[in-house]
Amino acid sequence: MTMTLAMAIEPYFHLSDRSAGLFARPTMYSRRGAFRCPGTCVVYADDIEAGEYGWRECWGVKFKWTSEHLTPQDLEPLIHTYDTTATEAAERLDEISPPPFKNQPPNNEDKPPQTEKKITRDLYELLPIHAANDEKVNRLWTEINTVPDWVNWEQLERGQKVFYRYGAPIITALTFLSLLGGMASGRTVQTLDRTGGFGVDVVRRRLLETTQHTLNVTRDLDSIKPGGEGFEDSVRVRLLHAAVRRRIMGMAKSKPKYYKIRKFGVPINDLDCIGTINTFSAALIWMGLPRQGIWLREQEIVDYLALWRYIAYLMGTPHDWMSTPASARRMMESLLVAEIKPSKASANLANNIITGLQNQPPMYASREFMCAQTYWLNGHALSKELEIDKPSWFYFALVLGQCILFMIVSYVDRNIGDLDERNINVVRRGLYKILLRDKSKGGLGYETKFNFKYIPSFDRKSTERGAARTGTQNKMGRVEHTALITLLITAALAGAFVWYGGKAVWWVILNSQDSTSVLLDIVRCGAFLVSGFD
Repeated sequence: MTMTLAMAIEPYFHLSDRSAGLFARPTMYSRRGAFRCPGTCVVYADDIEAGEYGWRECWGVKFKWTSEHLTPQDLEPLIHTYDTTATEAAERLDEISPPPFKNQPPNNEDKPPQTEKKITRDLYELLPIHAANDEKVNRLWTEINTVPDWVNWEQLERGQKVFYRYGAPIITALTFLSLLGGMASGRTVQTLDRTGGFGVDVVRRRLLETTQHTLNVTRDLDSIKPGGEGFEDSVRVRLLHAAVRRRIMGMAKSKPKYYKIRKFGVPINDLDCIGTINTFSAALIWMGLPRQGIWLREQEIVDYLALWRYIAYLMGTPHDWMSTPASARRMMESLLVAEIKPSKASANLANNIITGLQNQPPMYASREFMCAQTYWLNGHALSKELEIDKPSWFYFALVLGQCILFMIVSYVDRNIGDLDERNINVVRRGLYKILLRDKSKGGLGYETKFNFKYIPSFDRKSTERGAARTGTQNKMGRVEHTALITLLITAALAGAFVWYGGKAVWWVILNSQDSTSVLLDIVRCGAFLVSGFD
């Protein structure tokens, strides 16, 4: 879900240098009309101009629209700005130390992309070698090794612990809300659609490579500091984005119809990058976890945002919108309205994610169960727009069982100090082993350097939707069996509570001198509890 930067109003957040001045907007809007999410969200510019702000709903998210939210018109300039520091450094490195092959579009013919095995150089390793002798390379090297004044290492370490404290529900939300649901940004998908990285045969490996970056930046404090593995992964991804951007822009210059820069913006622009960071932070905090029954504590929210703000800084993404929880949440809500507009390509890539993960280790989840998780986390309206198959009620019940398990483990662990620390360490080791190191259990099995291997070419203008695997789609996997057991135990306990609670209430009524008064008291208590959850 592409989330964003901007606004020249000082109390909200301060703009980065490259976008300062673009959004000095007046207090009254001169624009007319409305912008909307099809069938689910309407926010009228005329209402805003008249000062008629209030509660809105967009893709199942309810929020209060205020003068500090950003309209699509406010955000539009960000699709034309990008990380020039990394782009210029990458260009200089190509001149100083040319790649084994040129990532330039052919003149009048289509050629198959080169494979990763032929790539021998590592742009990140070239940075310190040439930083002393080249101004543009030195600018990037100096920037990433300069720790901002607002960074508090103890706070970032607490933010890393938040990730593993809620490890299972966070991984679930990142997969089915942040990544799969994020495909609903039809404009951003235009770039992903051309790389081929979300083809049905490679999408699982592509997601595990993203997982490597996520686990490395959250592993420990040394990993995120300059020279650590998480630090290096962040810079490598930044340089990869520069390479993809340069490739597509070069191809668009050669054949303008291949990619419409004026319409879709610069590939991997500031708005795209902010959106990516948002899906890993704000959207997770206020959408992904609450929809699984988990609400972070206030300090956890501040710490987790601080961690991802530093990651955004390393990746060359405007980040001051993350300085407070209030501004981060407004950004998320603004982008829900402005950016979530699913396209046919959105549906293709979203379905490829489900097909690519179907019945695969380590969870061996069935297609219906993953579809149920998609509906649960993204809502019915957005899931239908993404053409996700609607599962049966049984699989929705399994997702409920999984949420109950997540809630029990999360709330119990976080309130018992020693147990919390033990759980964090166990989850950290477990995720590394299962998702990255142990290929026999479905892990990545190697350490990626984020080389430029999903290379856009003229013979692949889009990524096709892969055919759903047949024969095993209804087979229940490990995660579903665990969810079913949890659901059955919860139902049994709830049934016992209702049965014995009902008998106790009936005994009180029978032995009371004023049974009517007792019944009224019970009704009042019930009404109070219901109003408390309203």
